[in-house]
Amino acid sequence: MIKQINRRSFLKTAGAFGLGTLVLPMTAGLLSARSDDQIRLVILSTNDVHSRIEPFPANDKKFAGRAGFARRAEIIKGIREEEKNVLLFDAGDIFQGTPYFNMFGGELEFKLMSEMGYSAATMGNHDFDNGMEGFLKQLPNANFPFICSNYDFSGTILEDKTEKYKIFEIDGLKIGVLGLGVELEGLVSKKNYRSTKYLDPIEVANSYALKLKEKKCDMVVCLSHLGFDYKSNKVSDKVLAANTRNIDYIIGGHTHTFMDAPVEVLNLDNEVVAITQTGWGGINLGRMDIVFTSKDVPRKTLSYTSKKIKNQV
Repeated sequence: MIKQINRRSFLKTAGAFGLGTLVLPMTAGLLSARSDDQIRLVILSTNDVHSRIEPFPANDKKFAGRAGFARRAEIIKGIREEEKNVLLFDAGDIFQGTPYFNMFGGELEFKLMSEMGYSAATMGNHDFDNGMEGFLKQLPNANFPFICSNYDFSGTILEDKTEKYKIFEIDGLKIGVLGLGVELEGLVSKKNYRSTKYLDPIEVANSYALKLKEKKCDMVVCLSHLGFDYKSNKVSDKVLAANTRNIDYIIGGHTHTFMDAPVEVLNLDNEVVAITQTGWGGINLGRMDIVFTSKDVPRKTLSYTSKKIKNQV
């Protein structure tokens, strides 16, 4: 079952940055440690930025003057000045798309993302475009982890260079994050990913999401480069959400899908999973506002109080 916020009502209320609000119950341990009954968390996200360091040129037919790392950095800085608890994630395909990548091989992208304070990212297929050697060469420029749950890098030069999952502790909250990549065979040259093993994303997601819940995470986020939806039976974010448990929020990528609002999919336990994606090129900056409350709010009644994405970066 899928539910999406009415686009017309979204456009009537959308502001400069747009936001969606989740209301989640806090753990008993967290409640006992706090005197107030709510904690607010802001999750910012990008995907498929594709080395778009500068804004699109003035003669671009669709996106003239939009995007650019400097503008995004300014917006992120402003949000951090207003909000106490902010996490910033990327869902892959950081590399490839402009001469900056051809010239510097990803060095500039990682350095600028580090300066912006990215919390974590996952790998997309284009992040293999200079081979595993090219990615490894640039990895020291990234002051943030890459979370790759379903790529088995055992026996390769990337073994132990990425993380299977990570828990972020912020204002007493524990936010568990896993990362899923698209199948590389047929999409990426074999010489670029060598003996990397692609593991079933649904099985992996269920395994790590359960582990994160057992570690008392208040929320589980999946950074996904699987793609939002397909006409075939290929695993997408929608398929993933419907066939897993314990994931609260999927930050998607790969299909360059522009979404005016989150899409809600019911998981195996009939609980809501929110899915978002910001298109591509850094044109939009995703923002999700989550309110953790002491009230026992059933997952199936979670709702978005206003809007999401549609950011003029």
